[in-house]
Amino acid sequence: MNARMLLFCAALPLLTGGAAAQGFAGMGSAHEGYAEVTPGRTFAFPQDHGAHPGFRTEWWYLTANLKDDAGRAYGAQWTLFRQATEPGAERDGWASQIVWMGHAAVTSATQHLFAESFARGGVGQAGVVAEPFRAWIDDWTFAQQDADAARWRVAAKSANFRYSLDLTADKPVVLQGEAGFSRKSPQGQASYYYSQPFFAVSGVVVIEGREIKVTGRAWMDREWTSQYLAADQQGWDWFSLHLASGEKVMLFRMRNAKAAPFCAGTWIEVDGKATPLASHDVDMEPLAETEIGARLMPTRWRIGVKSRALAIETAPLNPLSFNATSFAYWEGPIRFGGSAQGEGYLEMTGY
Repeated sequence: MNARMLLFCAALPLLTGGAAAQGFAGMGSAHEGYAEVTPGRTFAFPQDHGAHPGFRTEWWYLTANLKDDAGRAYGAQWTLFRQATEPGAERDGWASQIVWMGHAAVTSATQHLFAESFARGGVGQAGVVAEPFRAWIDDWTFAQQDADAARWRVAAKSANFRYSLDLTADKPVVLQGEAGFSRKSPQGQASYYYSQPFFAVSGVVVIEGREIKVTGRAWMDREWTSQYLAADQQGWDWFSLHLASGEKVMLFRMRNAKAAPFCAGTWIEVDGKATPLASHDVDMEPLAETEIGARLMPTRWRIGVKSRALAIETAPLNPLSFNATSFAYWEGPIRFGGSAQGEGYLEMTGY
């Protein structure tokens, strides 16, 4: 067992809340001493691209739908998680109570390759700087390339894949939920949440030594919170959808074994205007499952948004897009048809 895994195993009981962990990765456990997520926050950029001390959990998340010159589809994921193992100001050096975790993956119709990395805060191995924006863990990086935040670059590599992608955005970020306050349960759990769904992408993906030039579009999500789930919620199903019309849709379903799921989302116009979608407006119904190890994962879905007359069915590029990481979950590119055509990403946790 290497030093990073030893470090992570030592922090694991704190990350998950120990034996009393609630929901996926302990995200429903109590959060006394940490900062609260409340409505009415004023977001400020570039500061909010950076870390938010005081909150227990946050992440920087990018998913990309890509195609090569022959039209073959691929996907790429880059994620950095910051987790505080106890509340309070961050301590210096190796005394830091911050644990960083990175996930990267590439997907094709026949392969899904992923990698995971860990770092302790306070020693420079991982971190986030707001201005100019740079997030990193070891040599995995996601960084702004110019002063007006129009150009970014993301890169990661592992033993059997790597990628370097240039990202260009022509619209500002989108605040999810109620002006960035995103409710996750009827009991009041919530996150601060914004996205950049308008990235155009070009770059290179290398899979087992084979270099592939790609173009496409990407979606960045930013969330921070101190309790993401209610204690009785198991996990979530999340969709980012790029419609052929240029509109974007974000939808999620928080699952509860004893009650109806809590659904929400955002409809994003071509010009970037965002309209929240209430739970009663959203339909998310699994259609078919894929067996992955001991799990059955719902990889085909029927999706509806009543107020927008959206009625689509989704299919995965690769139904085996499972990240068997320390907190295992499904994450992969999808395509869809019906009342609208397009592509996007699906994430499923807690199965």
